[in-house]
Amino acid sequence: MNKKDFDYKPSLLQLQKIRKEFTEGSATRVVLNEINTSFNRGEFVVLLGNSGSGKSTLLNLISGIEKPTGGSILINDVPITQLNERERTLFRRDHIGFVFQFFNLIPTLTVLENVTLPQELAGRDRKEVEQKALNLLEKVGLADRSQAFPDKLSGGQQQRVAIARAVIHDPMLVLADEPTGNLDEETGDRVLKLLLDLTRSANKTLIMATHNPEIAKLADRVWRVHDGHLQEESIKTEGMEEVVA
Repeated sequence: MNKKDFDYKPSLLQLQKIRKEFTEGSATRVVLNEINTSFNRGEFVVLLGNSGSGKSTLLNLISGIEKPTGGSILINDVPITQLNERERTLFRRDHIGFVFQFFNLIPTLTVLENVTLPQELAGRDRKEVEQKALNLLEKVGLADRSQAFPDKLSGGQQQRVAIARAVIHDPMLVLADEPTGNLDEETGDRVLKLLLDLTRSANKTLIMATHNPEIAKLADRVWRVHDGHLQEESIKTEGMEEVVA
């Protein structure tokens, strides 16, 4: 299922009656219950909620890392909940980028190798992938660190590498799980601006889970995850203008 097979539609992502349960011993815990919403192409949507509210679980369901207990997820009209594990993995590899809180870089690989690895494993042309990675590293301000190893980078630099890795395959959808949660405020603002610049300039949909209401001020829409449900919230824009300036 290649990018050329897609006829892009304004409504990129649809969640239909999504339910997720976890079994803990003899008890069943409902984390998400009857989630119904859609996300448009090019939107920046924030998922707010406390730790354990289900934000990360929802991102994992959207990406196909986990399967819901019930309901359907459609990405550009592809029902990913009907795909088998291999098909979901290939779909995620080709069409979804994921940025994690803890970077998830491979310590024995250089910056360049970390960025190119997923595409090389997918059988892409190595020279083309390396050139694209170098262009991205220049955009994220790390062109001079392409041969460095992760332990020689600051937290903010590692997260910038992770962002480059997440968008190298030009995904239609980028998911970010607390991408600034492990960074100080100043570094977090820089990383957030970079992520927004890269996704908005390419009209990608960005869905970000966070517990930080300040980040929500930059979003097109905000949903709060609470008691297993999504509740849309109004957006107050004071105070974060300097981040996107």
